[in-house]
Amino acid sequence: MDVLLRPMTEADLDRIQEAGNTPDGLGRLQWFGFRDFARLRRRVAEDGFLGPDGGGLTVEANGTMAGYVTWTRQTWGPEATSWCWSIGISLFPEFRGQGVGTAAQRELVDYLFAHTRAERIQAFTDVANVAEQRALEKAGFVREGVLRRAQWRMGAWHDQILYATLRGPDDHPDETV
Repeated sequence: MDVLLRPMTEADLDRIQEAGNTPDGLGRLQWFGFRDFARLRRRVAEDGFLGPDGGGLTVEANGTMAGYVTWTRQTWGPEATSWCWSIGISLFPEFRGQGVGTAAQRELVDYLFAHTRAERIQAFTDVANVAEQRALEKAGFVREGVLRRAQWRMGAWHDQILYATLRGPDDHPDETV
């Protein structure tokens, strides 16, 4: 399947909102209740949902909108020197289980390493989300550990698995290691 990332447009927002306001649209492991999409609409109108502290891109598969990816700045110490990107993905039900998530996350990693100075990109997923665990591993992420009771969803705390990928020597074309 031909998967590509592109800037999010106003035309994408109705489909994103439709999926985001149903448990089936996001999947039971990403359903946090009804959401207000006004902030996302403002971000797309103001800066295309592309900013220095995070953003999002639309995922297309074979020319059809399949979902979206996001990234936010995460710090592990002083903000100026100890930051990384934390990424996420939401795919519409008809595109799950076809390799779209793996390809989209791989493309997002390539994009962020090419256009930002991040050394680390991380993602986390529910311990029950075996499909996303496989997608992250196929996209080059390494499992780092379990974050116990890190996410509140559907009336209970849920453990999350933390994954990360690091910029490698091949991603520094002008440097020798």
